[in-house]
Amino acid sequence: MPARDTILVVDDSPDELRFLVDTLDAAGLTVLIARSGEAALGLLQEATPDCILMDGLMPGMSGLDTTRAIKGNPRTAHIPVIFMTGLTDPDHVVEALGTGGVDYVRKPVVIEELLARIRVHLANARAAARTRLALDLAGKSLAALDADGRLAWATPQAEALFTRLDPAWTPESGALPEALAELAQALAAAAAPGQSAQPLRAAAGGVEIELTRQASERPGEVLLRLAEIREDGRIAALQGRAGLTRREAEVLLWVSYGKTNKTVSEILGISPRTVNKHLEQVFRKLGVETRAAATAIAVRLMAD
Repeated sequence: MPARDTILVVDDSPDELRFLVDTLDAAGLTVLIARSGEAALGLLQEATPDCILMDGLMPGMSGLDTTRAIKGNPRTAHIPVIFMTGLTDPDHVVEALGTGGVDYVRKPVVIEELLARIRVHLANARAAARTRLALDLAGKSLAALDADGRLAWATPQAEALFTRLDPAWTPESGALPEALAELAQALAAAAAPGQSAQPLRAAAGGVEIELTRQASERPGEVLLRLAEIREDGRIAALQGRAGLTRREAEVLLWVSYGKTNKTVSEILGISPRTVNKHLEQVFRKLGVETRAAATAIAVRLMAD
Protein backbone atom coordinates (compact mmCIF):
# COMPACT_ATOMS: atom_id res chain seq x y z
CA MET A 1 0.00 0.00 0.00
CA PRO A 2 1.56 3.37 -1.00
CA ALA A 3 2.46 5.82 1.76
CA ARG A 4 0.04 8.69 2.31
CA ASP A 5 1.28 12.18 1.54
CA THR A 6 1.54 14.41 4.59
CA ILE A 7 0.12 17.93 4.64
CA LEU A 8 0.90 20.50 7.34
CA VAL A 9 -1.96 22.95 7.87
CA VAL A 10 -1.00 26.21 9.58
CA ASP A 11 -4.05 28.24 10.67
CA ASP A 12 -5.09 29.98 13.87
CA SER A 13 -8.81 29.23 13.37
CA PRO A 14 -10.03 26.04 15.13
CA ASP A 15 -13.04 25.80 12.79
CA GLU A 16 -10.87 26.15 9.72
CA LEU A 17 -8.45 23.53 11.04
CA ARG A 18 -11.26 21.10 11.82
CA PHE A 19 -12.74 21.49 8.35
CA LEU A 20 -9.40 21.05 6.58
CA VAL A 21 -8.31 18.07 8.71
CA ASP A 22 -11.59 16.20 8.05
CA THR A 23 -11.57 17.03 4.33
CA LEU A 24 -7.93 16.22 3.67
CA ASP A 25 -8.11 13.02 5.70
CA ALA A 26 -11.13 11.92 3.66
CA ALA A 27 -9.04 12.54 0.52
CA GLY A 28 -6.41 10.07 1.72
CA LEU A 29 -3.90 12.56 3.09
CA THR A 30 -2.17 12.54 6.48
CA VAL A 31 -2.65 15.89 8.21
CA LEU A 32 -0.45 17.71 10.73
CA ILE A 33 -1.65 20.96 12.29
CA ALA A 34 -0.09 24.07 13.78
CA ARG A 35 -2.04 27.05 15.14
CA SER A 36 0.77 29.58 14.76
CA GLY A 37 3.87 30.27 12.75
CA GLU A 38 6.06 29.56 15.74
CA ALA A 39 4.34 26.20 16.28
CA ALA A 40 4.81 25.33 12.61
CA LEU A 41 8.55 25.98 12.75
CA GLY A 42 8.83 23.90 15.90
CA LEU A 43 6.95 21.03 14.29
CA LEU A 44 9.19 21.17 11.21
CA GLN A 45 12.18 20.40 13.41
CA GLU A 46 10.61 17.01 14.11
CA ALA A 47 8.75 16.18 10.88
CA THR A 48 9.00 16.94 7.16
CA PRO A 49 5.61 17.18 5.44
CA ASP A 50 5.19 16.87 1.69
CA CYS A 51 3.24 20.13 1.40
CA ILE A 52 2.21 23.05 3.64
CA LEU A 53 -1.07 24.96 3.63
CA MET A 54 -0.35 28.36 5.15
CA ASP A 55 -2.84 30.90 6.45
CA GLY A 56 -1.67 34.25 5.14
CA LEU A 57 -2.89 36.24 8.14
CA MET A 58 -2.21 35.07 11.69
CA PRO A 59 -1.54 36.90 14.95
CA GLY A 60 2.06 36.86 16.10
CA MET A 61 4.31 35.43 13.42
CA SER A 62 2.49 35.94 10.13
CA GLY A 63 2.19 33.34 7.41
CA LEU A 64 4.52 35.44 5.26
CA ASP A 65 7.25 35.53 7.91
CA THR A 66 6.77 31.83 8.65
CA THR A 67 7.21 30.98 4.98
CA ARG A 68 10.34 33.13 4.75
CA ALA A 69 11.79 31.13 7.66
CA ILE A 70 10.84 27.83 6.02
CA LYS A 71 12.39 28.82 2.70
CA GLY A 72 15.48 30.19 4.46
CA ASN A 73 16.27 26.76 5.91
CA PRO A 74 17.87 24.40 3.32
CA ARG A 75 16.34 21.41 5.13
CA THR A 76 12.77 22.64 4.54
CA ALA A 77 13.17 24.99 1.55
CA HIS A 78 12.03 22.30 -0.90
CA ILE A 79 8.58 21.90 0.70
CA PRO A 80 5.86 23.56 -1.43
CA VAL A 81 3.82 26.16 0.46
CA ILE A 82 0.28 26.99 -0.66
CA PHE A 83 -1.20 30.13 0.86
CA MET A 84 -4.79 30.40 2.00
CA THR A 85 -6.00 33.99 2.14
CA GLY A 86 -9.28 35.83 2.54
CA LEU A 87 -7.80 39.03 1.14
CA THR A 88 -8.55 40.09 -2.41
CA ASP A 89 -5.76 42.67 -2.69
CA PRO A 90 -3.42 41.54 -5.52
CA ASP A 91 -0.46 43.10 -3.69
CA HIS A 92 -0.97 40.68 -0.81
CA VAL A 93 -0.93 37.72 -3.20
CA VAL A 94 2.22 39.03 -4.90
CA GLU A 95 3.93 39.46 -1.53
CA ALA A 96 2.91 35.96 -0.47
CA LEU A 97 4.34 34.40 -3.61
CA GLY A 98 7.45 36.53 -3.20
CA THR A 99 8.25 34.76 0.07
CA GLY A 100 8.65 31.47 -1.79
CA GLY A 101 5.07 30.20 -1.82
CA VAL A 102 4.18 28.22 -4.93
CA ASP A 103 0.43 28.98 -5.04
CA TYR A 104 -2.56 30.44 -3.21
CA VAL A 105 -6.26 29.76 -2.77
CA ARG A 106 -8.98 32.14 -1.67
CA LYS A 107 -11.01 31.69 1.49
CA PRO A 108 -13.58 30.29 1.85
CA VAL A 109 -11.69 27.37 0.36
CA VAL A 110 -13.26 25.46 -2.53
CA ILE A 111 -12.10 21.99 -1.60
CA GLU A 112 -12.02 20.54 -5.14
CA GLU A 113 -9.76 23.40 -6.23
CA LEU A 114 -7.54 23.01 -3.17
CA LEU A 115 -7.11 19.27 -3.69
CA ALA A 116 -6.28 19.80 -7.36
CA ARG A 117 -3.61 22.35 -6.50
CA ILE A 118 -2.16 20.11 -3.79
CA ARG A 119 -1.87 17.19 -6.22
CA VAL A 120 -0.09 19.36 -8.81
CA HIS A 121 2.46 20.66 -6.34
CA LEU A 122 3.04 17.24 -4.76
CA ALA A 123 3.80 15.89 -8.24
CA ASN A 124 6.16 18.80 -8.96
CA ALA A 125 7.93 18.32 -5.63
CA ARG A 126 8.37 14.60 -6.29
CA ALA A 127 9.81 15.34 -9.75
CA ALA A 128 12.27 17.83 -8.23
CA ALA A 129 13.24 15.29 -5.56
CA ARG A 130 13.87 12.64 -8.22
CA THR A 131 16.08 15.08 -10.10
CA ARG A 132 18.12 15.82 -6.98
CA LEU A 133 18.40 12.11 -6.22
CA ALA A 134 19.59 11.41 -9.76
CA LEU A 135 22.24 14.10 -9.37
CA ASP A 136 23.31 12.61 -6.04
CA LEU A 137 23.59 9.15 -7.51
CA ALA A 138 25.54 10.49 -10.47
CA GLY A 139 28.06 11.89 -8.02
CA LYS A 140 27.77 15.46 -9.25
CA SER A 141 28.67 18.45 -7.11
CA LEU A 142 25.83 20.89 -7.74
CA ALA A 143 24.29 23.70 -5.73
CA ALA A 144 21.34 25.97 -6.46
CA LEU A 145 20.72 29.54 -5.36
CA ASP A 146 17.26 31.07 -5.17
CA ALA A 147 16.23 34.45 -6.56
CA ASP A 148 17.57 36.15 -3.40
CA GLY A 149 20.98 34.52 -3.76
CA ARG A 150 20.46 32.14 -0.82
CA LEU A 151 21.40 28.47 -0.97
CA ALA A 152 18.26 26.57 -2.00
CA TRP A 153 19.77 23.07 -2.14
CA ALA A 154 23.03 21.25 -2.70
CA THR A 155 24.00 17.67 -3.45
CA PRO A 156 25.94 15.82 -0.74
CA GLN A 157 29.08 16.04 -2.88
CA ALA A 158 28.80 19.85 -3.00
CA GLU A 159 28.18 20.01 0.76
CA ALA A 160 31.34 17.96 1.31
CA LEU A 161 33.33 20.49 -0.75
CA PHE A 162 31.77 23.37 1.21
CA THR A 163 32.89 21.77 4.47
CA ARG A 164 36.42 21.33 3.16
CA LEU A 165 36.52 24.99 2.16
CA ASP A 166 35.11 26.08 5.51
CA PRO A 167 34.95 23.50 8.33
CA ALA A 168 32.49 25.77 10.19
CA TRP A 169 29.98 25.73 7.31
CA THR A 170 26.66 23.92 7.86
CA PRO A 171 23.63 23.36 5.57
CA GLU A 172 21.51 25.29 8.06
CA SER A 173 23.42 28.49 7.25
CA GLY A 174 21.37 28.91 4.08
CA ALA A 175 24.40 30.40 2.33
CA LEU A 176 27.50 29.40 0.42
CA PRO A 177 30.87 29.44 2.19
CA GLU A 178 32.30 32.95 2.21
CA ALA A 179 35.06 31.98 -0.25
CA LEU A 180 32.43 31.13 -2.90
CA ALA A 181 29.73 33.73 -2.25
CA GLU A 182 31.25 36.55 -4.29
CA LEU A 183 32.06 34.30 -7.26
CA ALA A 184 28.55 32.85 -7.25
CA GLN A 185 27.08 36.36 -7.41
CA ALA A 186 29.35 37.14 -10.36
CA LEU A 187 28.18 34.00 -12.18
CA ALA A 188 24.56 34.88 -11.46
CA ALA A 189 25.08 38.37 -12.90
CA ALA A 190 26.83 36.86 -15.93
CA ALA A 191 23.48 35.47 -17.07
CA ALA A 192 22.64 38.87 -18.56
CA PRO A 193 22.91 39.08 -22.37
CA GLY A 194 26.37 39.98 -23.59
CA GLN A 195 28.16 39.06 -20.37
CA SER A 196 30.66 36.25 -19.96
CA ALA A 197 29.78 33.11 -18.04
CA GLN A 198 33.28 31.61 -17.91
CA PRO A 199 34.10 29.36 -14.93
CA LEU A 200 35.47 31.12 -11.87
CA ARG A 201 37.76 29.83 -9.14
CA ALA A 202 38.09 30.21 -5.39
CA ALA A 203 40.55 28.76 -2.90
CA ALA A 204 40.47 28.34 0.87
CA GLY A 205 41.71 25.81 3.38
CA GLY A 206 44.10 24.31 0.84
CA VAL A 207 41.24 23.48 -1.55
CA GLU A 208 40.71 25.12 -4.96
CA ILE A 209 37.19 25.03 -6.41
CA GLU A 210 36.00 25.91 -9.90
CA LEU A 211 32.42 27.19 -10.26
CA THR A 212 30.52 26.91 -13.52
CA ARG A 213 26.97 28.09 -14.13
CA GLN A 214 24.65 25.42 -15.51
CA ALA A 215 21.28 25.76 -17.23
CA SER A 216 18.34 25.40 -14.84
CA GLU A 217 14.73 24.62 -15.69
CA ARG A 218 13.43 26.46 -12.62
CA PRO A 219 12.74 30.20 -13.04
CA GLY A 220 14.93 32.38 -10.86
CA GLU A 221 17.24 29.51 -9.87
CA VAL A 222 20.99 29.80 -10.35
CA LEU A 223 22.47 26.32 -10.74
CA LEU A 224 26.20 25.95 -10.08
CA ARG A 225 28.52 23.04 -10.80
CA LEU A 226 31.51 22.76 -8.48
CA ALA A 227 34.72 20.92 -9.23
CA GLU A 228 37.83 20.55 -7.12
CA ILE A 229 40.85 21.49 -9.18
CA ARG A 230 43.31 18.63 -9.40
CA GLU A 231 46.02 19.69 -11.81
CA ASP A 232 47.54 16.22 -12.19
CA GLY A 233 44.24 14.79 -13.42
CA ARG A 234 43.84 17.56 -15.99
CA ILE A 235 47.40 17.18 -17.21
CA ALA A 236 46.87 13.44 -17.61
CA ALA A 237 43.65 14.08 -19.55
CA LEU A 238 45.45 16.42 -21.97
CA GLN A 239 48.26 13.92 -22.43
CA GLY A 240 45.98 10.99 -23.13
CA ARG A 241 43.38 12.75 -25.25
CA ALA A 242 45.60 15.09 -27.26
CA GLY A 243 48.76 13.01 -27.60
CA LEU A 244 50.90 15.57 -25.78
CA THR A 245 54.01 15.03 -23.70
CA ARG A 246 53.64 15.84 -20.02
CA ARG A 247 55.50 19.14 -20.38
CA GLU A 248 53.38 20.12 -23.41
CA ALA A 249 50.25 19.27 -21.43
CA GLU A 250 51.46 21.38 -18.50
CA VAL A 251 52.09 24.35 -20.79
CA LEU A 252 48.67 23.99 -22.44
CA LEU A 253 46.96 23.69 -19.06
CA TRP A 254 48.36 26.99 -17.80
CA VAL A 255 47.77 28.72 -21.13
CA SER A 256 44.12 27.58 -20.91
CA TYR A 257 43.99 29.37 -17.54
CA GLY A 258 44.88 32.61 -19.33
CA LYS A 259 48.52 32.74 -18.20
CA THR A 260 51.16 34.48 -20.33
CA ASN A 261 54.29 32.67 -21.53
CA LYS A 262 56.32 34.57 -18.94
CA THR A 263 54.00 33.49 -16.11
CA VAL A 264 53.95 29.89 -17.36
CA SER A 265 57.75 29.89 -17.42
CA GLU A 266 57.85 31.03 -13.80
CA ILE A 267 55.31 28.41 -12.73
CA LEU A 268 57.09 25.54 -14.50
CA GLY A 269 60.65 26.76 -13.91
CA ILE A 270 61.58 26.91 -17.59
CA SER A 271 62.48 29.79 -19.91
CA PRO A 272 59.81 31.73 -21.86
CA ARG A 273 61.56 30.57 -25.04
CA THR A 274 61.12 26.93 -24.02
CA VAL A 275 57.46 27.61 -23.23
CA ASN A 276 57.04 29.02 -26.73
CA LYS A 277 58.68 25.96 -28.31
CA HIS A 278 56.37 23.63 -26.37
CA LEU A 279 53.41 25.76 -27.41
CA GLU A 280 54.42 25.46 -31.08
CA GLN A 281 54.33 21.67 -30.73
CA VAL A 282 50.95 21.88 -28.99
CA PHE A 283 49.52 23.96 -31.84
CA ARG A 284 50.85 21.48 -34.39
CA LYS A 285 49.42 18.45 -32.59
CA LEU A 286 46.04 20.08 -32.07
CA GLY A 287 45.91 21.46 -35.60
CA VAL A 288 45.36 25.07 -34.48
CA GLU A 289 47.14 28.39 -34.91
CA THR A 290 46.07 30.50 -31.92
CA ARG A 291 46.09 30.35 -28.14
CA ALA A 292 42.32 30.87 -28.10
CA ALA A 293 41.72 27.85 -30.33
CA ALA A 294 44.09 25.71 -28.26
CA THR A 295 42.37 26.84 -25.07
CA ALA A 296 38.94 25.94 -26.44
CA ILE A 297 40.13 22.42 -27.28
CA ALA A 298 41.83 22.05 -23.88
CA VAL A 299 38.70 23.06 -22.00
CA ARG A 300 36.65 20.53 -23.96
CA LEU A 301 39.16 17.72 -23.47
CA MET A 302 39.39 18.34 -19.72
CA ALA A 303 35.59 18.45 -19.37
CA ASP A 304 34.95 15.16 -21.23
